[in-house]
Amino acid sequence: MANTDYKIVIVDDHSLFREGLSLLIEKEGIGKVIAEADNGLKLFEILETSQPDVILMDIDMPVMCGLEATEKVIKKYPDMNILVLSMHGDQDHYSQLINAGAKGFVLKTSGKHELETAIHSVAKGESYFSSELLRKIIIDLSKPTHNHQPEVVKIDFTERELEVLKLFCEGYTVSEIADKLFLSVKTIEAHRSKLIFKTESKNTIGLVLFAIKSKIVTI
Repeated sequence: MANTDYKIVIVDDHSLFREGLSLLIEKEGIGKVIAEADNGLKLFEILETSQPDVILMDIDMPVMCGLEATEKVIKKYPDMNILVLSMHGDQDHYSQLINAGAKGFVLKTSGKHELETAIHSVAKGESYFSSELLRKIIIDLSKPTHNHQPEVVKIDFTERELEVLKLFCEGYTVSEIADKLFLSVKTIEAHRSKLIFKTESKNTIGLVLFAIKSKIVTI
């Protein structure tokens, strides 16, 4: 990917991790780290004077955790792009963070290429979910439970909407779906907006999880 000027804020309570991530981002030309914070409260101090393109948000932090910070940031700055830095054991928080308005999730153990893809996607207002995390969530959602059956969802989707929805669930971006279906990006964005409205989802990630959990599509 080409060198960009995306302004990035890193929020994580481990200073060595922040420093290493900052060095990687700037050395590889992924973006420019304009500030760092070790908890959500300090992030708000940064946002009073800075407007980043992407916030890289840890989940487990003292003073104010990533979930609370995400909820409060999105409430005050609805268009803010938050990419969650996730560990393997964080899946219990995913739904809450999606509902709070996080636009993406990437594993802390991810390689440079995936981190770059995630940052670029979220900076452009798209959603990104680590393929490894998405596979794990699909498996978890597919497991039968003794007391709960998949909710029967009756929503009137058009054939094209279902086609677009399935492609989102397979991990394609808006531009990739547009190319695949020989349609404009604007048309796919319109379909996405209708799908999000019909399913009452927060964003594309919420839409994907809703579709899989409700068995609207199968992967």
